[in-house]
Amino acid sequence: MATIESVMHETRIFSPDESFSEHANVAGMAAYRTLCSEAATDYEGFWMRLAQEHILWKKPFTRVLDERNAPFYKWFEDGELNASYNCLDRHLETRGDKTAIVFEADDGQVTRATYRELHASVCKMANGLKSIGVKKGDRVVIYMPMSIEAVVAMQACARIGAIHSVVFGGFSAKSLHERIADAGAHTVITADAGIRGGKAVHLKDAVDEALSMEAPTVEKVVVYKRAGIPTSWTEGRDIDWIELVSKQSAHCEPEWVDAEHPLFILYTSGSTGKPKGVQHSTGGYLLGAVLTMKWVFDHKEDDIFWCTADVGWITGHSYVAYGPLAVGSTQMIFEGVPTYPDAGRFWKIIQDHRVTTFYTAPTAIRSLIKLGADLPKQYDLSSLRLLGSVGEPINPEAWMWYFEVVGGKRCPLVDTWWQTETGSHMIAPLPGAAALKPGSCTFPLPGIQAAIVDEAGHDVEAGKGGFLVIKRPFPSQLRTLWNDPERFKQAYFPQEMGGKYYLSGDSANRDKDGYFWIMGRIDDVLNVSGHRLGTMEIESSLVANPLVAEAAVVGKPHEIKGEAVVAFVVLKGARAEGEKALEIAATLRDWVGHEIGPIAKPDEIRFGDNLPKTRSGKIMRRLLRTIAKGEDITQDVSTLENPAILEQLKTAVK
Repeated sequence: MATIESVMHETRIFSPDESFSEHANVAGMAAYRTLCSEAATDYEGFWMRLAQEHILWKKPFTRVLDERNAPFYKWFEDGELNASYNCLDRHLETRGDKTAIVFEADDGQVTRATYRELHASVCKMANGLKSIGVKKGDRVVIYMPMSIEAVVAMQACARIGAIHSVVFGGFSAKSLHERIADAGAHTVITADAGIRGGKAVHLKDAVDEALSMEAPTVEKVVVYKRAGIPTSWTEGRDIDWIELVSKQSAHCEPEWVDAEHPLFILYTSGSTGKPKGVQHSTGGYLLGAVLTMKWVFDHKEDDIFWCTADVGWITGHSYVAYGPLAVGSTQMIFEGVPTYPDAGRFWKIIQDHRVTTFYTAPTAIRSLIKLGADLPKQYDLSSLRLLGSVGEPINPEAWMWYFEVVGGKRCPLVDTWWQTETGSHMIAPLPGAAALKPGSCTFPLPGIQAAIVDEAGHDVEAGKGGFLVIKRPFPSQLRTLWNDPERFKQAYFPQEMGGKYYLSGDSANRDKDGYFWIMGRIDDVLNVSGHRLGTMEIESSLVANPLVAEAAVVGKPHEIKGEAVVAFVVLKGARAEGEKALEIAATLRDWVGHEIGPIAKPDEIRFGDNLPKTRSGKIMRRLLRTIAKGEDITQDVSTLENPAILEQLKTAVK
């Protein structure tokens, strides 16, 4: 196999501010290297020390890592703990009256909950779930809007040892049904509706429809009446959240579970379209969330932490529901969308609540650039001390805007690479240590043995692209796929690489300084005339053009070149049509040819007002590949924020 070619040339570099480094949790590259050296010298001893220091154990573990049944690794297996206890009870004496969550609703109303209040709410819900028959090991599907109640539901499940499976509130009834059925859920927790952009998103109706498709394991549906709208009701099955918790005690003894007890199942899209139930443990997962809050986000006691992700995604699990609470942070939760009532909403929230750490997705950043690149300057963002990026590679130009305009050139920007399957950050800058290169996620975290290999598992030389793998097991990684251990082995630990390396599914390269650059998904690599090109690099080149707000690149079969490059482009101005479209398309093709090389020039460019995205902002590249090939769309498009955009994108400009 030819290695994947890296065609990105980024030379800008930003060293950490001395005053930031001086007070950082990991202060300087020497401190980072000391941690890496400790892990390299005594791998199990390194993780043992961290697990003992950062997690509260009811029963201490005596075994660190069990590799006998690889790749079904076990960590801290004979130790006992409870995730909810680690997030709430541990803070009651020292931080009981500290604000745990600041919730801003779609209409701007603000609600606050202290650690003591959150603990009481979680205990009442936990007791409520027990009263309707939920017990340790039962699966509970949570289909909720962003709210304090969503976190309460997740923590309540963890408290009694039930396994939660959160389904993003934008998913259709069919998608919800698939996940309920696969998990064999006992209970569903939902709301009458969520409120986004001034509109009600009906959730209970979708639950009713999902359960009408046959879901024999579901016995109860708990409904939080968020919007106060008329809702159908099934007597004997449906239970009002308030009625359930109002009669419960505010004390609930935690269910102590072994470290390998499943904390949650989170479904992620598979390449076949069939969702994969990623199963995470309790102990190892929690350790990953805590360490990365302290290392990557450099968490401080007075931080106001805001991760904009929905709890339906892994980012909302690790950096909303668990990580911030486990370190005793005050965090922001927002119900709405960044463009309502106007495109200044995010910046106003940062200003009003004095947010210090802001963690969002490149898609959101690029959209906000398009909607008002100068808007952040109209707000007081001086409280910010750290920025973060998550979800996909961030192109250098978006990185620079985020760093300069939002962060005022003073805030380190941590570009984090990780996945649903890894549970927590794997490659990311430690902000008090690493010098930053726009578009690079920098270096692996201490203890994470990331590498770039060819398809046989051999390391590739610096500057060449290949498959991104992790060579040693790590505590926060997925344990298996729910009900599908064979698919787990085939997807993540292929025999072609010896069955021991975790295959991320991403392509990457490492430059001469050791910095990692994510090039895109392996299935997003284009084979153009024998050259293997990462789509992310072509996208970055397009977005660097001053006319372009956003771009997505896919391949389609070409009888001569193997694959043709098809670019979907959103302009900063109005969508181009007719002669203007031809003119701009020619300009952009020449631009890419100059920036990267003629081989990367798009064969087709399609202009749209937007790209097809889920409500969480993820670009649905699978749909774009279907459009590029001229095939009929048969996939479920109910999760799209803007399904009408698909028709626009069918017109190609040659």
